[in-house]
Amino acid sequence: MLRTFFSFSSLYFATLLMMSAIGLFNTYMGLRLTQQAVSELWIGTLIAAYYLGLMSGARFGHKLIIRVGHIRAFTACAAVTTAMVLLQSLVDYMPVWLLFRLVAGLAMVTQFMVLESWLNEQSDNKQRGQVFSFYMLASGLGVVLGQLALTAFPVLDLRPLALVAVCMVMCLVPIAVTRRVHPPSPLPAPLDLKFFAARIPLSLTAIFIAGNLSGAFYGLAPVYGAKFGLSTPDVALFVAAGVTAGLLSQWPIGWLSDRINRAGLIRFNSLLLMVLAAFLWGWISLPFWLMLVLSAVLGVLQFTLYPLGAAFANDHVEHERRVGLSAVLLITYGLGACIGPLIAGALMSWQGPGMYFVFISVCAAILVWQVRPTRVSGAHQVEEAPVQFVPMPDSLQSSAVAAALDPRVDLDIDTSMDGVVHPQDADTASVPEDGVVFPSEPVPEAVAAHIGERAGENGPVQPLAEVASEAHPADGDSVVDTSADISAVNGSETSTVSGAETSTVNASDTSTVDASEMSAAILASDSAVTAAGTSTEDLPTTASMMPPAFQTDVEPTPALERPPSEVPGPRKPRD
Repeated sequence: MLRTFFSFSSLYFATLLMMSAIGLFNTYMGLRLTQQAVSELWIGTLIAAYYLGLMSGARFGHKLIIRVGHIRAFTACAAVTTAMVLLQSLVDYMPVWLLFRLVAGLAMVTQFMVLESWLNEQSDNKQRGQVFSFYMLASGLGVVLGQLALTAFPVLDLRPLALVAVCMVMCLVPIAVTRRVHPPSPLPAPLDLKFFAARIPLSLTAIFIAGNLSGAFYGLAPVYGAKFGLSTPDVALFVAAGVTAGLLSQWPIGWLSDRINRAGLIRFNSLLLMVLAAFLWGWISLPFWLMLVLSAVLGVLQFTLYPLGAAFANDHVEHERRVGLSAVLLITYGLGACIGPLIAGALMSWQGPGMYFVFISVCAAILVWQVRPTRVSGAHQVEEAPVQFVPMPDSLQSSAVAAALDPRVDLDIDTSMDGVVHPQDADTASVPEDGVVFPSEPVPEAVAAHIGERAGENGPVQPLAEVASEAHPADGDSVVDTSADISAVNGSETSTVSGAETSTVNASDTSTVDASEMSAAILASDSAVTAAGTSTEDLPTTASMMPPAFQTDVEPTPALERPPSEVPGPRKPRD
């Protein structure tokens, strides 16, 4: 286990720093805006904009990774995220902040994709569960450390914002100096929403409600604490208690879910969540220690809803469709995370901060009403059900690539990615070998069919000068020494063949030779030799002198097929 941890320690450390920055900033932003008398609706809208960027930025991140590679994409997006955070200290206009949060979400999901694709591609099936668990721990621990770091700042000035920027910049270091091999670019999984909506409606309902609860928690739970008179360190502890309890409880809840009915467990937990949240509606005054206990218990109940819903869904979906299932679950969860802060923020602006936990009770009541064991028909339940419960990180802080780390997924037999072609990525793109010249124009289909065969016979494509100097004529009665007439293609000099000017190719400016220019030069040399009274039948043909990439059905000349020692040299012209 320790060997697995140290193998990916640089990636785990980068995740820890990123999540510390995110956890610290989300709480700081809610408290700072509350201190400035900004309405809860605006705070919820800012949180929703960030999650919208996380949910919709996967395709942008995929294209960026293909274009520039993993390390460059991670570096660029970390710089953009840091800039968006610092710009919020310079601008006080809320609509502009919406743009900042949206762009930050788009950049953050690309960073998650880089980390998760690295972990996925370089871990085998036997250690995938351990790799996934360590990643979840690093993610959750980072959020908790971000809350605890806020306790060091009783006054909400710009120092917490500076610490967020430091963490975002420092997460570049383990990625920039890593010696791990670059993984291939991640592929976006196709979304079959209609199929999964008909197959697992109860699971999608649980996932959607879980997204509402989690999205509202990170932005509006600090606002609730501040409105009820808690100090900044107390608010940080209130949020940290919920996150820590939700993280640590996934293993015992998972053990329990593997042994009892999962629909019944989801309904029972939702009932407890509905009842216990009522104690925080604001109608009774509670001591701070009791608020911490309630926050921890509610964290257990709400942060285990997503892994429970995912396990419930896997019980009713075949093994070969689980990559697509994970993508649909993530989209559903992200939609809930965008909607939840808007609704909760509007309720808090309307009737006060206690409406936040009223919102939680209503969401839990919906699950109690909808997710009933009697509604589970079992018609599509897989043979291995109940599928093993897998502790999962908060999917608001991950990308769809994390689905491939799930040990319940087998990419070798999964059919979700059938027909998806893996593009070449910038980290593994092929580079031409020295001396190889590629045409600048598209190669015709007839030529492309023979490139592999000709390259094997004649070696790499050679520049025009080498072809002309190495080609020797066959035996004949009338031979002219053309080695002096066909000069090399030099840097800025003009090549001539018996006085006929040919096009100039500057070797220092370009690494390719245009096909039309090469053909014109060779034809000019043939014309010059003919004008001098020499039979062109005795000379190599134009097609044989062209590089192998441009030859189609022309067989090599006998002279070119002989060993170099047996090829006759040029004859002197007759008197």
